[in-house]
Amino acid sequence: MRLIARLDIKNEHVIKGIHLEGLRKVGDPNRLAKAYYEQGIDEIVFMDAVASLYDRNNLYHIIEAACRDVFVPIAVGGGLRTVEDVSKALGAGADKVVINTGAFRNIHMIEEIARKFGSQCLVGSIEAKKRDGTWKAYVDNGREPTDRDVISWANELERAGVGEILLTSVDQEGTGRGFDVDLIEQMNVAISRPLIVSGGYGKQAHLDALLSRTRPSAIAFASVLHYERATVDDLRQAARAYQE
Repeated sequence: MRLIARLDIKNEHVIKGIHLEGLRKVGDPNRLAKAYYEQGIDEIVFMDAVASLYDRNNLYHIIEAACRDVFVPIAVGGGLRTVEDVSKALGAGADKVVINTGAFRNIHMIEEIARKFGSQCLVGSIEAKKRDGTWKAYVDNGREPTDRDVISWANELERAGVGEILLTSVDQEGTGRGFDVDLIEQMNVAISRPLIVSGGYGKQAHLDALLSRTRPSAIAFASVLHYERATVDDLRQAARAYQE
């Protein structure tokens, strides 16, 4: 199981909030990325938290700098609206791109990216909120609702060619109250692509609750690392018990 450090970025700073809102600065993205790499993280995801407001990604220079010190796979997301945007992100040194809003605007773009660059570099991002007993997909960093059920949308992303799914529970994100295990379990059964889960980790018991029921391919962590509540090794040791 891969451990991923998630860095949400606004105006050159790593930020963290609750439910993707109320964002607070927590550090320099390249300093944190290097620290997590040195601790042994498997991958790093840089997300432009305000890209949807401006229809562009502003992280290319941060990715270029990170590649000088970090030698694990790097993914970048936020504001990637065209094949040219993806080409620029990969050219800056990213190994993968993470796309949410752009896929809703044009699912055929996902197909084109998969054909041109390969599914292995393409992560379909789903921001999920529970409404009236079902999970709906949201866009624009969890701000705007869609009418799409998250499971059916994940299946469509698979058919379009994504190589992985990043599932963020907006309801749990930043709360430290645990993962949305019901959602994750359903998603893990419904899709054939590797599943990355994000949102809700606060303590060991939350990892136990997740891994006792389902096995995602990867877990993305943010607050617990940013605020030094646990190290990468702490998290790896906690997960290892379920992999033996």
